[in-house]
Amino acid sequence: MIIGHIGVRGGSKGVPGKNLRPLCGKPLLQWSLEHLRDHPRVDHLVLSTDDPEMHALGQDFGCLDIGLRPTELAQDTSSKWEVWQHSLSQVEDLFKLSLTAFVDLDATCPLRDLEDIGNALSLFEREAPDMVMSVTPARKNPYFNLVEPGPDGGLQVSKKLPGNVVSRQEAPTVYEHAGPVYVVAPSYLKSAGWLYEGRVLPYVMPAERCFDIDDPFDFKLVEWLMSEKLKARSRPDK
Repeated sequence: MIIGHIGVRGGSKGVPGKNLRPLCGKPLLQWSLEHLRDHPRVDHLVLSTDDPEMHALGQDFGCLDIGLRPTELAQDTSSKWEVWQHSLSQVEDLFKLSLTAFVDLDATCPLRDLEDIGNALSLFEREAPDMVMSVTPARKNPYFNLVEPGPDGGLQVSKKLPGNVVSRQEAPTVYEHAGPVYVVAPSYLKSAGWLYEGRVLPYVMPAERCFDIDDPFDFKLVEWLMSEKLKARSRPDK
């Protein structure tokens, strides 16, 4: 049994009301709800939120009703991991479901393709890690062109290796953590204290499907990218 999960809070300081703000004709949250609803391998949907309006939207999409999220899990400092653990506990307690995978989508990353969910699930089932997490190749590399102040205030490379890394091609591979899709083993979610305690494998995605909305500029950028994606889908095959 595979659960598809989305966690959203009502409060957003960067873009007020962003999860219900229209993006290309739909509330931002709806894009991710549709991805879970439309994926044939996802058995049930769950929405974790402290906001009654978003809870109602989730119910319209057939989400299992786990109630509103507790206040202590709806703060700026609340961790994604604890929200996941609460949702898993509610699903098991209220609906007595035995899960094989817990799939989470960040609502603020709506540019994923439906196939990304299936590909991440296939990687999870093939390799049997504790978790699969979407990533994208980092644009900046701490071994090469990310720098920080040293003890004397002068800049130095963030992660120094023996010798000098003088080109991007020589630097070790580094990924950016991205939020389009996570697949978590329920047993790991119950026992671990945070994401990286176990074996976490990367599901590598292109940068154009990994943009996350944190501020008004991000919203405009993602809206433009989504509009271009929709235009490409509507063009007849040549």
